Amino acid sequence: MIKPNPFSFASTPHIHFGSGKRTELVGILSGFGQRVLLVTGGQSFDASPACQKLWGELQIHLDIQRVRVKEEPSPCLVDEAVAEYRDFLPDSVLAIGGGSAVDAAKAIAGLLPLGRSVMEYLEGVGKGEPYHGPSTPFVAMPTTAGTGGETSKNAVLSVQGDGGFKKSFRHEKLAARHVILDPELTLSCPPDVTAACGMDAMTQLLESYVSSNANPITDALALSGLKMVRDCLVRAVEQGDDLKARAGMLYAASISGLTLANAGLGSVHGLASPLGAFFPIPHGVICGTLVFEASGLNIEIMQLRQPENPALTKYAEVGRLMTKQVDLNDHDARLALIDLLGEWTAHLNMPRLSGYGVKNTDVARVVTGSRGNSMKTNPIELSDEEIAVLIRSRL
Repeated sequence: MIKPNPFSFASTPHIHFGSGKRTELVGILSGFGQRVLLVTGGQSFDASPACQKLWGELQIHLDIQRVRVKEEPSPCLVDEAVAEYRDFLPDSVLAIGGGSAVDAAKAIAGLLPLGRSVMEYLEGVGKGEPYHGPSTPFVAMPTTAGTGGETSKNAVLSVQGDGGFKKSFRHEKLAARHVILDPELTLSCPPDVTAACGMDAMTQLLESYVSSNANPITDALALSGLKMVRDCLVRAVEQGDDLKARAGMLYAASISGLTLANAGLGSVHGLASPLGAFFPIPHGVICGTLVFEASGLNIEIMQLRQPENPALTKYAEVGRLMTKQVDLNDHDARLALIDLLGEWTAHLNMPRLSGYGVKNTDVARVVTGSRGNSMKTNPIELSDEEIAVLIRSRL
């Protein structure tokens, strides 16, 4: 039954999905003009034969300049790129790479016409000024299947270390005009990165499905993405040349970008912000290592404090979907889901937080830093001590 509660759903990019769709790139970019600013990762683009062939084609047909993003993007990187390439006046900005390249390109595209610092608009740590655009047309072609940043309207930027932060520059005008989802570009992604990215996508789909801000559209999308994760994640990790598995995970990741942008997330992503800011932990690793414990904790607390919370039914629905055990009652379906998440966490070798330097003495400041937008849409409010228990469970 469709809930009577009002909701809104942001417009989506024009999505081009399928093997070989990268051949449409030059035509799409030419529609905006000849000058293109390309944003890539530090090494993966150069190591990929498919990307190198694309690079050659782009140089033949377009006037192209390139920015390399070697780590998660910072406000400084964005501001420097805007200053360096504003006189180039690109007609479009193209991202080819993982989540870092996509987020950097999205922010750069949004600021090139204005020439202003991203710190004027960054949530929570900037000046808080409203962003009105305009943005340079942005096109995204992801080479990993994880963050779904290609379909979302926010660019995540971070400063790492003590006093660091991980915050969003967010506006509908930042969303990509076109997204090219070609699974052949993800074939060279190594198993550990495939696993972490895939667990990130799965976490985003699950958290947006049980989010307190979910709606019928995000529910339908999240379930379709979770089905792909069920069928494709382990295969994509263990059989990296399985193009069908790669395609399924690329679909799931991009769908997760739509669901998170419209429904919000939960406690895992609430913790990802301070953990990723204070420690050198890849975002996908944070999600992959926490989702099992976080889901179990949410279910346990709701059963104690809010047994009528609709998210309990939703967790059960996901349990039946992910395990293909359609006859399970709600209680057993939730247990089956947690068992499956635990199995994947172990089987995919999700590292513990302590391996990245997180200690028990760090827990308090991580808890303090977790109270952002994602934690607000967790299906039940968690106390500081409950969040601390979650962190300690993965030290």
